[in-house]
Amino acid sequence: MNEQIRSREVRLVGPEGEQVGIVPLERALQLAADVDLDLVEVAPMARPPVCKLMDFGKFKYESALKAREARRNQQQTVIKEMKLRPKIDPHDYETKKGHVVRFLKAGDKVKVTIMFRGREQSRPELGFRLLRRLSEEISELGFVEASPKQDGRNMIMVLAPHRATKAAAAAVIAANARPAREPREGDVAEAPPADESVDSTAATAE
Repeated sequence: MNEQIRSREVRLVGPEGEQVGIVPLERALQLAADVDLDLVEVAPMARPPVCKLMDFGKFKYESALKAREARRNQQQTVIKEMKLRPKIDPHDYETKKGHVVRFLKAGDKVKVTIMFRGREQSRPELGFRLLRRLSEEISELGFVEASPKQDGRNMIMVLAPHRATKAAAAAVIAANARPAREPREGDVAEAPPADESVDSTAATAE
């Protein structure tokens, strides 16, 4: 940038992206000083290198804002795990399925593991049948990203949320992250009626 540039001449680009052409470095630096901007090398490997007139401080600030916004919008992929037995009790199955549904609605992937013990290892079809049933019952929220496969004494399947499900989860997270509106002049705090007592213990429990 500016005096750090070592090339004798540069291909100059104006602040609005207009092509000025190849000029001596001293001329480019003078033009930058005349409009109170920086001369920034944007393509150092070109011959001659390409330089642009810009407000470098403003450019760095806007780049940092964009990077921060991109990180904020980037949703980290989380893989939850749910373990089942091939002969699981119907009530336990519904409970486990409820957890899977909750994970998918939150935008997370779910690794479902069927654990075989003893003679159950000779009945892999029980695991396949259970995993197929689960995938069909949650099909509105997610899909099978990794088909069931045997891994030692376990059988593993990975479920992933649909794009719409993941987008809905991201929207909820973004809404919860918004700061509450600050009180404005004219706002009136609503107080409970004077004849009603408030049970602080019950309120905390709720």
